[in-house]
Amino acid sequence: MTAAESNERLTRLEILVTEQEHTIDELSGQLAAQWKTIEAMRRKLDALTDRFLVLEEQSADDIPVTKPPHY
Repeated sequence: MTAAESNERLTRLEILVTEQEHTIDELSGQLAAQWKTIEAMRRKLDALTDRFLVLEEQSADDIPVTKPPHY
C-alpha cells in the first residue's frame, strides 16, 4: 500500500466517522425532543384521568339497596 493510498483510506475513514457523529447528534436531538413530547402527553393524560374520575364520582347516582323482586 502506497502512502497516497494510506492517506486516501485515512481520509475516507475520517469522513465516515464525521458523518456518523453528525447522524448520532441528529438522532440524539430527535430522541430528546420526542421524550419531551411524551412527558408532556403523559402529564396531560394524568390530568385528564384525574378530571374524568372526579366527574365520574360527581355524576354517579347512589344505587339504593333494595331486595330483588323475587324475595
